[in-house]
Amino acid sequence: MELSFCVVNTNGGPLLARCLDAIERTTPADVDYEVLVLDNASDDGSAETVHGRKRTRLIQLERRTGKAANDSTLLQAASGRFCLLLNEDAELCDGAVDALLVGLRADPGAAAAGAQLLSPDGTPQPCAWRLPSVGTALAGAAFLHRIATVQSGGDSVREVGWMQSSALLVRPDAAAQVGWLDPDFFVYSDETDFQKRLHDAGWRVLYVPQARAIHHEQLSTDAEAAARRITEFHRGRDRYMRKHHSAAAALAVRLLTAWAYSLRALAALVLPGRDARRMGLHASRALVPSRGEGLREAAERFNARAA
Repeated sequence: MELSFCVVNTNGGPLLARCLDAIERTTPADVDYEVLVLDNASDDGSAETVHGRKRTRLIQLERRTGKAANDSTLLQAASGRFCLLLNEDAELCDGAVDALLVGLRADPGAAAAGAQLLSPDGTPQPCAWRLPSVGTALAGAAFLHRIATVQSGGDSVREVGWMQSSALLVRPDAAAQVGWLDPDFFVYSDETDFQKRLHDAGWRVLYVPQARAIHHEQLSTDAEAAARRITEFHRGRDRYMRKHHSAAAALAVRLLTAWAYSLRALAALVLPGRDARRMGLHASRALVPSRGEGLREAAERFNARAA
């Protein structure tokens, strides 16, 4: 089999149906493919969307687990020569599948190729970056990250540090070589760590701008849920730095990141449409990532209630 679509769904609602419809609509007729949907203990009935769809298999979890573990489960269950990791809130555009396949087929030294993500209004989102380091944190503290860190944009296929995994084509043999995704990353920085290890093993990661996917970003507007995501985001980045860099480098990144968000929080006090409390929370969690409740604890509470 040429291609396995690997979709993780957690209470995806109607977005999961749009994701699966787009797979059926955009996959070239000459590509032999399967669709694997891992339902992460959803309680909104969205898993029912999978039933009755051709070439589609449901892996239904009874306990909620992290994104890294879920992607690894899908990669190991897949039969395809290539695996396209998708979030349930990603909707492939026409030509995306073919462009990603062409990119990896043409470069046997590339282990992964990512699509250009679009906002629902069609605006390109930053989706490729240099791998995190003290240097990238310095660029962020100087508000030069768009120039010095973001690597998406333009019209040419090129090597990048890491791609967002909302629509990421992967060679499963390369993923197996580096030990899949690390489940110690519950969510956020899991794909960064994975692609760093691919680079360390001699593989390349490609940005393929001709492949496009709408990223609906199904995020809760609930303040507590947003706070948990912010906490988990900074935990993941700190875990990445401590895993791949020195303790001193990890501390420097925490300080620089907290400084940048503190300045944003101050600016938000006088600029319209900015959320000073949100920026302040980012600053606090960047400085002390262990503080507060993240998505991991929320999942553990959900599992305890369901037991």
